[in-house]
Amino acid sequence: MEWLTTAEFAFNNKVHTAMKLILFKVNYGREPRMEFEIRKKRKHAKSEKKYIDRNKKEMVEYKVGDKVLLSTKDLT
Repeated sequence: MEWLTTAEFAFNNKVHTAMKLILFKVNYGREPRMEFEIRKKRKHAKSEKKYIDRNKKEMVEYKVGDKVLLSTKDLT
């Protein structure tokens, strides 16, 4: 009984020969999400974060009364 869900998923994730469709998509209206795809995306996001963090500049904290220069380049 514990393997029934896995067997159902495996069966529904195959292309049906007559309909040429994945039964999971027919039943649920979407493609199935598989764990290895999620892990791959998470790994990609972590590597992007490392790159962004490496090139990130420190934020300057301003206090009330500090004088700053502003660019008018993007003002219309």
